Amino acid sequence: MSTTWHVLGAGSLGTLWATRLARAGLPVRLILRDTARLQAYEMAGGLTLVEHGEAQLYPVPAETPDGIEPINRLLVACKAYDAEKAVEQLAPRLSPGAELILLQNGLGSQDAVAAQVPQARCIYASSTEGAFRDSDWRVVFAGHGFTWLGDAGHPVAPIWLDDLSAAGIPHEWSTEILTRLWRKLALNCAINPLTVLHDCRNGGLLEHHCEVATLCGELTELLERCGQPAAAENLQQEVERVILATAANYSSMYQDVSNRRRTEISYLLGYACKASDRHQLNLPHLNQLQQRLIARLLSLGLPSD
Repeated sequence: MSTTWHVLGAGSLGTLWATRLARAGLPVRLILRDTARLQAYEMAGGLTLVEHGEAQLYPVPAETPDGIEPINRLLVACKAYDAEKAVEQLAPRLSPGAELILLQNGLGSQDAVAAQVPQARCIYASSTEGAFRDSDWRVVFAGHGFTWLGDAGHPVAPIWLDDLSAAGIPHEWSTEILTRLWRKLALNCAINPLTVLHDCRNGGLLEHHCEVATLCGELTELLERCGQPAAAENLQQEVERVILATAANYSSMYQDVSNRRRTEISYLLGYACKASDRHQLNLPHLNQLQQRLIARLLSLGLPSD
């Protein structure tokens, strides 16, 4: 019998993975924050996936973190700022050699999680799949993308990648996962904060070409200094391509701010600015961008970390 996929976090990506795994007949269990959330979930009858305009309900079993069943495979799909504490709560349930798949944005949370669970194998993931929740327990599959997975310390691919193939989750095992994560971090730093500050869709940044280009120059310098030259290659061209390809979309950070949610600033801009300080780099526009974004978040009454 297949190993159970425990899914921590019923946000858009967690729901997207859980429903597709369940649709493929694979054993899935959702881990919810507390009893109140579990009761609300049980009243809804399961998770709903909306794909190509068609809605399908999947009655995925759910539990709270204090369940007793050992966990062998855990998909960590909560926000970067919640990941460390959420995994710490589950650490006693992790079997020796358990595997964690970390779907967090940015950088920093992955290392913090790995430090909590030295007995487990932590696999980093970078996804371009697009999804959003239009109500509780219901996700709309908005953009078919790709997921790269990898383990910088142990490059051999796990056998459960077959489960992803069965579930129709496009993926690839990458021996250069840190390069991919750094590249995505840079793309997010060049696009997301500016969409918040200029109050625009991604395509609105076409009117701020010089600002984008200046940021890309500083981010390229940062990536090279951090030993990630491959992630720095043609960064500006890719940023411009992403802006054009997603012109009608609102960035994830913009959506967080407009929905009065905490952003992942600490794991994106915050991580980049700390790295530049560590390497004694002078990147004035990047640091100024962080200060402008913090000021905007505080003015809206939102957390700035």
